[in-house]
Amino acid sequence: MLQHLQALIDRGEKIAMLTCYDASFAKLMELAGVDVLLVGDSLGMVLQGAENTLQVTLEQMIYHVKCVAAGAPNTLILADMPVNTYEFGKELALENAQMLMDAGAHMVKFEGGGKLAETARHLVQHGIPVCAHLGFTPQSVEKLGGYKIQGKTPESAQQILQDAQAMQEAGASLVLLEMVPAALAGKVTAIVPTIGIGAGVDCSGQVLVLQDLLGIYNGPASKAPQDYKAPRFAKNFLQESNSVQQAVVNYVAAVKDKTFPAPEHSY
Repeated sequence: MLQHLQALIDRGEKIAMLTCYDASFAKLMELAGVDVLLVGDSLGMVLQGAENTLQVTLEQMIYHVKCVAAGAPNTLILADMPVNTYEFGKELALENAQMLMDAGAHMVKFEGGGKLAETARHLVQHGIPVCAHLGFTPQSVEKLGGYKIQGKTPESAQQILQDAQAMQEAGASLVLLEMVPAALAGKVTAIVPTIGIGAGVDCSGQVLVLQDLLGIYNGPASKAPQDYKAPRFAKNFLQESNSVQQAVVNYVAAVKDKTFPAPEHSY
């Protein structure tokens, strides 16, 4: 799985990633040519109806990783480490990451930069590939004051660059960049392979939440659908397709030929 990812990076082919939470969609995505399936803690919002990702537990993540692994045995699976499973020491992070790997993941992702570089290094040294998550980090939504673009000031942009460098030096395989200016994302991609969401077309690959790709997410269960505004980076691929399968195929093709994200999906 990792060899396929590295081959894409080496030849400059864009990486198509989608979130996935169950076996049925995992099988569909594998057949459609999705390169990486992200079992994201976004399930707290799109499956559980919560306001954010903060209620998602490790046990829930393990369950969904097992479901996805059953449906896509030949596709790389990236699993989110939920809040409070990696921040309190590298040994605890290793223990929790190993449980996700045992469930079927091939790589784990956690939020944070240089302060967690030693944790990333520890996991990599113990055979667990790591993807760092920089820019807007959903688990810190309250600390960041809501869903806001990151890296807009020279100081914050420099911090993201430094964090990416620290993670690359620690052995991280990928950096996921969420809601950062496209120009900054291009600079990070020169340091380490990147996956973008609202970060421009110059990233090494792209990710979307499945429910955004299908245009079916309309906010948390507690709020009226008409009060929900889709994020700028979302695109409904089902509108121009005759099936869910074709929508996923079209997303993969758009990522590969660099027509997605367009400027209107970037910051």
